[in-house]
Order: sequence, then C-alpha cells, then structure tokens
Amino acid sequence: MTNTISSCNSSLSIDSMKPSILILGAGLMQRPAIQAAKSLGCQVVLVDGNPQALCVPEADLFVHLDLKDKEGIKELALQLLSQGSLQGVFTAGTDFSATVSYVGEACGFSVHSYQAACNASDKALMRSCFQKASVPSPAFTQVASLASQGNQSEAPLQDQLKDLLSQNDLFHHYPLVVKPVDNMGGRGCRLASSQQELMTAIQDAQAHSRSGRAIVEEYMDGPEFSIDALVYNGTVTICGFADRHIFFPPYFIEMGHTIPTAICQKDKLALIATFVEGIHALGLTCGAAKADIKLTAKGPMVGEIAARLSGGYMSGWTYPYSSDFFLTQQAEAIALGREPDRLLECRRPLEGLPPNLPFTVYEVDSQRYCGERAWISIPGKVKAIHGLERASACVGVHDVLPRAKKGDMVTFPRNNVEKCGNILAVDTTWEGAASKAQQAVKTIILQLEPHQEETDCFLSLPQTELRQENSFPPAAFILSLQQRQELISYLSSPQGDFDPAKTLLEQLPPCLLPCLDSVVDWNYRSLRETVVLAQEILATSIQVPFCSGKSPSLARLWQSCILGGVQGLLYVLESSCLEC
Repeated sequence: MTNTISSCNSSLSIDSMKPSILILGAGLMQRPAIQAAKSLGCQVVLVDGNPQALCVPEADLFVHLDLKDKEGIKELALQLLSQGSLQGVFTAGTDFSATVSYVGEACGFSVHSYQAACNASDKALMRSCFQKASVPSPAFTQVASLASQGNQSEAPLQDQLKDLLSQNDLFHHYPLVVKPVDNMGGRGCRLASSQQELMTAIQDAQAHSRSGRAIVEEYMDGPEFSIDALVYNGTVTICGFADRHIFFPPYFIEMGHTIPTAICQKDKLALIATFVEGIHALGLTCGAAKADIKLTAKGPMVGEIAARLSGGYMSGWTYPYSSDFFLTQQAEAIALGREPDRLLECRRPLEGLPPNLPFTVYEVDSQRYCGERAWISIPGKVKAIHGLERASACVGVHDVLPRAKKGDMVTFPRNNVEKCGNILAVDTTWEGAASKAQQAVKTIILQLEPHQEETDCFLSLPQTELRQENSFPPAAFILSLQQRQELISYLSSPQGDFDPAKTLLEQLPPCLLPCLDSVVDWNYRSLRETVVLAQEILATSIQVPFCSGKSPSLARLWQSCILGGVQGLLYVLESSCLEC
C-alpha cells in the first residue's frame, strides 16, 4: 500500500507497509546511515534544506525542509507515523541531534531525552552539567551577544566584553579557548593568547553561533582523542577510540585520526571512565554518544560529548575498516527500537575500570588500524587536481574523498570544513596505517589559477620575512633558525631569474640542499618531493613557454616554495608564463 506525503514542494509517495526511518541530512556523512537502514530492511526518508545534496538520489523519499525547522520535521514524522511506516529517526555527524530527540520523543521512539540531547548540543549547558556532576572539564564562562538581544550598537558589546574581562578571574590566565555554543566542525573556534585576541575571538564565535552566544574556557594542554559509544539498556559500549591529530594554532584543525589509539591501557581506561561519567551527567540513556577528550597534566578532561555518532569519517568509515563492526547499523537498530544483535554478540566487558561507574561498560575490539589524513591548500582558485588516481592506487588505501573540485575557491583552513579532501588507509600497525595515508596524500596536488589576489597575498612577504610554525598561516616548510637566516640572506641578494633550460633541482638555493629530505610540508611532502613533482607538472601541464626577461626571479620562486610548497612553485611559474 502506498501513501502520499505532502511537503512544501511536492507530493511524494512511500510504502506504508514497509518500515521506514527518518534521517536528518542528505550529505556524504549520512551515506553509512542510508546503507545501514537498507541493510535493516527500511525505507529511507531524507530531510535536508539542500535539494542538491549528494545523497538525495539514494532516498526512497526526500523532503525539502530546513534542518533547523524542528517543528516542520516533527510534523512530517508524525504524518509518516500516522500512516504506519515510520519506526525511528536518526542523524550522524550533524548539528541536529537535539532535533532527533525532539522528534523522537513526540513519536515515542527510542532516543535520548530531548533535555539530555540539548545538554549535549549546547556547550554552556554541557559545561554546567559537568560542573554539577564533578566531571573533569575546563572552567568556562558564557558570553551572550548584545546584538542577539536586539542591541545593534557595536560600542556596548565592546564595553560588555571589557567588563567581563575585569570581573572574571578566568580571563587572567591565557591562553584561553573561545567557541560558539552551538556549532561544530571547529567553525568559530580558536585559541586566544591576549586580551585583544580574546575580544576578536569572542565576536567571531558569536557570529558563528545560531543563538549569538560564545563560551570562553581554559585551555586544555595535552593529546586529544575521539571516542564513539552506544548507550543501551544501562550499558555503554565503546565502539571506537582514535588518536586525533590537531594542528595550526590558534585554530584547531584536525588533519586526521588514527584508530585504534596508541596510548597505554591505563590512560585509555582513565579517559573512558571520565567519558562514561560525562554521559551520565548529561542524561544520555539511549543511542549514540561521542566524546572529544584530552589527557592533560591534570588527567582526563572532557572537551565535548555529543548525542550522536562522530562526524568526519570515524564512525562510518575508519572504525568499520578497523573492526569489521558496522557501528552505524547498530546505532540505527537502537533508534528503530530493535535489539542491536551484532553489538551484543561482539562486545566484551571492559576490565580495569573503577567499580562505581553509572553504567556497565563494554568494548568492541579492532582487528587492524585505519588512518585518515586530510590534504589542504593555500588560498586561491582550483585550476586542476593532479594525482587522485595515483592516490587511489596506493597500497592500503580504501578511499580517496575529495572535497574541493576544479573551479572552487579554497583557503588555508581555519576550521574542519575548509580542508580539501581526505584519504583513508588500512594496515596491521598504527605506524603503517598512518604512513600509507600520508603517502597517498603526497601524490595529490591542487594547481591554482594564476594571477589570483588571494594567492598573491599569501605568497607576498618581504624577503626578510618567512612565516614560521608559531604564525598563522605557517610556512609550508618550517626551517631551523640557521636555515631560515641563510635563506633570508639568499633572498636578499641578487640571484638572477629562473632558467627553463635547467631543472628546478639544479636551481635550488645551496642553503636548502642540506634539508631536501629533512623538512616536510603540511601535505607530508619533503622539499625534494615537492621540487620533483613541480618539475613533472611543469613539463606536462604548464605548456606556455617563458619569454626572454619574463622568467620569475629565483628569489621569488624559492620564497614561494617555502611559503606555499608545490602550489607556490607552480603558481609563480605559470603566472610568469602568462605574462609573456
């Protein structure tokens, strides 16, 4: 029997005799959820504000609704429920886990309570819950935007922030971390090391917050980890524990993760115990829970706990590759009110934890390691992408997942949605999985359009300056103090122009020869590999000949290489070609 569901755009049909699940979001992160639903015999109803979203064609029913419209989504769910088909609601890796609980509660589905999901979605509420339950987490304060309260004047906001700085002891202990209370993916998050940076960071975080609110919290120094878990019938099962690789302060850019973790069992158990206490403090009881957690000098401290599976590629890709356990499917089984048979079959009691935890804790083991690594770009417009097929052919690589495509504007990332793509690779060791992913990333090059203001700005510094590791954005290659001084001396002296009759390697500054194989850029390429790849692309893709007197100066060429890697080399060479 087929019933018709009305939306604001059209009337669509779904089989009311077959179970269905409502999934919030239709982007790539929902693909494992769609596959899981179909493996469980369910029709898939996707909701998204973007009718062109990647996974729309995979839906049995797509309804065009803004994901912020929780009332509209609830109305749709109740309509589906009244026709007998809908059995659950779900999302993975989106900001809308609270909407899942809001809709699920209205329908009587197996979900975390709406209040618990709100606790896990609003960072100020979350921190308050942790403080009340004595769960280790950073000291914090909330800063609400006056503009969000109807006051559009800039001066009162500045005055409010200055008052906060003078009244709150937290603001006297830099560095501090500033975040929007209700966003993910690192958007609007940054480190502040001074009062001036703090004021700017607060305003930026408020601009990235749907409610115009930010939190300021103490900085937790230490390695960071991601943990995925399923909460079910008074138990917590750890289904993924990964090392996160965070770079480029003052922002927090995750350049990848490696799963399972390489830390010792003692530290791992301490982190899990704190995570479990955090789950209880938030009130999460039925469904997924995901932690970002650090091991600091004070011990484990919770960064965040979300009421959903992890974003990125952990829950849907790297963990299943590592464990052969389809986590998303079992999370959906719980959401559908079914017993998660595979979870119960695979998990084992996790021994060595404190005896007084609020849940019985289990774990699903991994059989191998999976590494995820991102590739990034300097600012500009993508002219061509080289090396995707070569990356796919690398041993151990399971997925090459580009985000940026030809014609896109790209930038050096300030959050986790501005990266250009990801590689997923598998091996029998932690080091092997990491190495294979990094080897594949090396092969991928985004060649940028010449004569772009954003690229020129990135590569244009006085020859007496070279960005280093503590600057943002950093240089592609971080040199020692002696190497830096020698290169600055080279750049400041007359060196002539690039000679197209010679190879790039033959024209390398002598001061860089000792570090050809010892310095590595943000895409894991050594200086030697950078020069060789640039020469290869120069021979095959930059076909306009150099004119007399139009070759770039060697000083400009090698400064651009140090600042922008292979992209900098190619950009300067091609821009000079086109000046002929």
